[in-house]
Amino acid sequence: MCGIVGVLGQHEVAPILVDALRRLEYRGYDSAGIATVNNGKLARRRAVGKLVNLSDLLVHDPLPGKSGIGHTRWATHGAPTTDNAHPHRAGDVAVVHNGIIENYKALRAELAEAGIEPQTETDTETIALLTQHLLSQGKTPVEAAYATLERLDGAFALAFLFDGEEDLMIAARKGSPLAIGHGDDEMYVGSDAFALAPMTDQITYLEEGDSAVLTRTSVEIRDEAGRLVNREKKTIQVDAARVDKGGYKHFMAKEIAEQPSVLSNALSAYVTEHGIALPDPGIDFTKIDRLVMVACGTAYYACFTAKYWFERLAKLPVEVDIASEFRYREPPISKGTAALFVSQSGETADTLAALRYCEGKADKIYSVVNVQESSIARESDLALPIHAGAEIGVASTKAFTCQLNVLLLLALKAAVERGTLSQEELEQILSDLRSLPGTLNAAMDRDADFANVSKKLSEARDVLFLGRGLMYPLAHEGALKLKEISYIHAEAYASGELKHGPIALIDKHVPVVVFAPKDSLFEKTVSNMQEVMARGGRVLLVTDSAGAEAAGAEAWRTITMPQVPEILTPLLYALPAQLLAYHTAVAKGTDVDQPRNLAKSVTVE
Repeated sequence: MCGIVGVLGQHEVAPILVDALRRLEYRGYDSAGIATVNNGKLARRRAVGKLVNLSDLLVHDPLPGKSGIGHTRWATHGAPTTDNAHPHRAGDVAVVHNGIIENYKALRAELAEAGIEPQTETDTETIALLTQHLLSQGKTPVEAAYATLERLDGAFALAFLFDGEEDLMIAARKGSPLAIGHGDDEMYVGSDAFALAPMTDQITYLEEGDSAVLTRTSVEIRDEAGRLVNREKKTIQVDAARVDKGGYKHFMAKEIAEQPSVLSNALSAYVTEHGIALPDPGIDFTKIDRLVMVACGTAYYACFTAKYWFERLAKLPVEVDIASEFRYREPPISKGTAALFVSQSGETADTLAALRYCEGKADKIYSVVNVQESSIARESDLALPIHAGAEIGVASTKAFTCQLNVLLLLALKAAVERGTLSQEELEQILSDLRSLPGTLNAAMDRDADFANVSKKLSEARDVLFLGRGLMYPLAHEGALKLKEISYIHAEAYASGELKHGPIALIDKHVPVVVFAPKDSLFEKTVSNMQEVMARGGRVLLVTDSAGAEAAGAEAWRTITMPQVPEILTPLLYALPAQLLAYHTAVAKGTDVDQPRNLAKSVTVE
């Protein structure tokens, strides 16, 4: 959510800032802007909409300078307008901000008593106004910035730039990620390592509560208590951070197509000839009596799926919760409980807050993440990487599949350690799992079928998804995908719940997507499908060849997937959930990679 970049450089910084912001577009935004200091003078340019609008503005109204900050804004306080766009400026200070300042109204009231009134609807402007007020009282830029930070409640990543200060930038984080990049007589700030990768591969991640004073040749970092601290400088993989569409029309299409290869890589990272190997210190499932799994969005549905695996295979009780609700329920965490948190970015604000709630309560804290240097990973007893590689499309695809893979492997390992799965049974499942990337490749051949049926789905206002057992969470994931990128209202239900209310929605205008491989619950699902068709409903059945034969030709459309063992069906049926949404969005002409109102990494509650 939102993107920050800052540069103290040796070259004209405006094109560098815009290029870096372009690499942060995937986070979601609705306006953008930059500010620079040139010959001691602070100036800024801002534009609503895509970055191309800011680029056009800079062509007609250039912004010189070798020191600057930039921002892509996802609107929270105030509509997406030029006035509300970042950077915000008050007198001699400009600020870019990710997060939400919870006490901004109280600060505004205090400033109003001093005759200082806001010009925008944003909480961020309050930071600039307060800092300028402190500057006017004789404080230095560093003193004013630090005094401002002490007054802020809420979540933030911040970068300050000052008039008359061409070799100074101040950065701080609390609840939102921020990294510092080191160059040759240059220094950088970014909310995401992707933004900084082409400029440097030397990164220092600020920890919770850290602040930093930067010049071109130095960085001074203080912790939340104001103590000078050293933070490790790490070398990142630059090539992994340089992403492009690779000939595909959208990042989402590319990332769907990458799933066989990333799944193969992820398997090789965990599966050896001796079984399943976890990074040190590993997990002792014999000491776990209960597992609590917490996540948001698509990651939540990965956890929901894993609940079936853990309980069926390992006989381990599992509670799955939405992160934004978890800590506010103040759930009791009993002895013998392990907590597992799933997040693609590793920075999801609600999930991170839930993790911190569990600190000191759960016996162990584990995480499943795609970014190993993320806050959630660093604050876990063990972080398990999913090895999906950079995912740019807002709608998660390959990350979801790789999350499922790691969670299945954990469930299998738990089952073996708890004595509910034999070594022979494990070896058979792992053998089937090794074959799955090839099966996914074969399933890609159905792409044209999904494209054809999606043309019809794109005409619907409402779509229902049904599934039983392991397909019930996948039905939810299918509905979420369709909603977020095609903007069609979609809901998912357990097939057996159809008669308890949702069947009232059925008519010829509401397509019903049924995920139903021929598994142990197939016959029951077909009965529910018949109930839909008896009421004029149009059923799109996604099944395997055995299921298609058993169901007959009564469905409105049938798409046949390859056949896999029941335990692996979620990893395969993630593909039709994604392809239906993707092709429906393409048919409607929506912005597939950057759907309206959404952000890739949600770093505020």
